[in-house]
Amino acid sequence: MTEPLAVLATGGTGGHMFPAEALARALLQRGWRVALITDSRGQAFTEKFPGVAVHRIPAGRLGAGLAQKALAILELMLGTLAAGKLLRNLRPAVAIGFGGYPSVPTMLAATRQRIATLVHEQNALLGRANRLLAPRVSRIATSFPSVGGLRAADAARAVFTGNPVRQEVAQHRNTPYAAPAETLDLLVTGGSQGARILSTVIPAALASLAPELRARLKLAQQARPEDVERVREAHRASGIDAEVAPFFHDLPARLARAHLVIARAGASTVAELCVVGRPAILVPYAAAADDHQSANARALGEAGAAWVISEADFTPPALAARIAELLAAPEKLAAAANAARSLGRPEAVERLADLVIDCAGAHGAARERAA
Repeated sequence: MTEPLAVLATGGTGGHMFPAEALARALLQRGWRVALITDSRGQAFTEKFPGVAVHRIPAGRLGAGLAQKALAILELMLGTLAAGKLLRNLRPAVAIGFGGYPSVPTMLAATRQRIATLVHEQNALLGRANRLLAPRVSRIATSFPSVGGLRAADAARAVFTGNPVRQEVAQHRNTPYAAPAETLDLLVTGGSQGARILSTVIPAALASLAPELRARLKLAQQARPEDVERVREAHRASGIDAEVAPFFHDLPARLARAHLVIARAGASTVAELCVVGRPAILVPYAAAADDHQSANARALGEAGAAWVISEADFTPPALAARIAELLAAPEKLAAAANAARSLGRPEAVERLADLVIDCAGAHGAARERAA
């Protein structure tokens, strides 16, 4: 008997691709076959999907202008047609969408063909793509116990699974947090592309700290390639022990070593902080769609797992004051680390895989009864 096939529909950024990668591995380990349907941006991540058949389709992304919107709608229509043809050939038992516009054509085609369908929402606020798909799909998996934007009519089909993280991160779940004694290991990450505001505010904030506090810092800061030398020189002038790079390939290990993290509040970042259990200062990206990063950050802030500073309030004096306060009270860092860990869902990928298999089984049984 041929193993059942799960189709994963995702693309765009790591925040959508990482949970799909984790689910692909879990399903393969359970004897399922897996196919990935993605867009041109998602193809940059396909080396992370060994043993998975990869298919590319057009996927529109709405722009600001009328011409851009028209082109996006055309690409969405072409992508839906291409996805429909693919699905008829692949005959999957279930299709899973991970949000973002690249998932929409495949998931629309899957619902039209009456395939079992499920969407996974990574954020604390339902994204626009999943908002469109939620009324059409069989199940809705969420990363937070409470998700904004979920209509009451759809809430009965929602299941809290958590947000799957990469294996490289999950393996640090049991690395204990030790509050800083002398040196504070500070990690700054702005996501896969870095963040300009972090590269501007953090050097100025750290430079304003008292010399004895600057001497206690050991910093690893991610910055955009064009900002690296400027940030590196600023820290050098302040006498701070700093390593600055566009990307850290060993980021999970650095996260496990960190006493404090300064970061954006993207879904993957928030999930990884909680699985490992590390305190953070979160600076939500103000231009994120529907300000969803603020919703993510607020969930951690209200639980005592992080300190949230909006972009408008993220100034060198404000950040310097917060860091000086935490250096003087390491017990606050330890308490936030414990709170973050309590929110972590290391079993999220297994819970999501269970839901996928249950969704496929229930749908198949219903179709047999109707036949």
